Amino acid sequence: MLVLVTGGSGFIGSHTVERLVEQGYTVIVVDNYYAGSPERLSSIPRERLVLVEADVSDWRGFWERVSRIARPGDIAGIVHLAALVSIVEVMEKPWLGIDVNVKGTLNVLELARRLDVERVVFASSVAVYGEPKYLPIDEEHPLEPANLYGETKLMGERLLWRYQRDYGLKPIALRYFNVYGPGMRGGPYAGVVHKFITTLLEGGTPAIYGDGEQTRDFVYVGDVAEANWKALETGYVGAVNIGTGTETSINQLYKLICGLVGRCPEPRRLPPRPGDVRRSRAAIDRAREALGWQPRISLEKGLRRTLEYYMAKRKPD
Repeated sequence: MLVLVTGGSGFIGSHTVERLVEQGYTVIVVDNYYAGSPERLSSIPRERLVLVEADVSDWRGFWERVSRIARPGDIAGIVHLAALVSIVEVMEKPWLGIDVNVKGTLNVLELARRLDVERVVFASSVAVYGEPKYLPIDEEHPLEPANLYGETKLMGERLLWRYQRDYGLKPIALRYFNVYGPGMRGGPYAGVVHKFITTLLEGGTPAIYGDGEQTRDFVYVGDVAEANWKALETGYVGAVNIGTGTETSINQLYKLICGLVGRCPEPRRLPPRPGDVRRSRAAIDRAREALGWQPRISLEKGLRRTLEYYMAKRKPD
């Protein structure tokens, strides 16, 4: 069967494409390579992969390139992962955040409507909840984003449910908690796991914002890729949390990574970042019941795999 994955050469996208190909799918990958690279997909057999360079926020180019290779009824489902995923980046580039995360999602839904694709898996975020009123956070928790990134994801979800009601699509919004693993994006908008590992490997001193007692629910990217696959194959319509149900403080995370790396300098302490929530922990009962999914990789095991990946990248060829 043929499926389409937007952002398929990015961090979560490349792991998802690999998982889908393992399950027998042929995958159309749509990506503008803003944060990804086709090299991430180099191990996938070419006959199982179609690469389309396009920007989901540009309707004309997106539609023209995809409609050349797929007609109505050809595509069994869409996994929509293309997005700006950094709270800081969206705050610094609000127009780009709206273009990609909101307009891009509208364009994906419109493509699905025109090509008769019922199933759309949308990469949403824990950020739609904002500062939690209770823990663990379930899918019925009030939706009050604490930052613009969360607002863009919530707007994307609202478009999903509008297209469900008006056009009969069958969308599912996977609310990812903090995803980490091999292949994370580097640069100024890198996540905390990437920053801790790479800074320690380079001999530097990582920074921790605030007191470090803020907590997150860290979920391994391989588990997220499996959730994407399972969501594609189920008929459940609605929102589903994708996390582990375990709360880990940034200070605890730092100690874990230090122990794996073998060095632990006293971190630099910086002021808290605006828009950061204090605590986070997912309720994942719905993921178990609706998708038959649960996380398999522990935080320590996932961090070890991630560290090994970055250590291998540092070795000369």
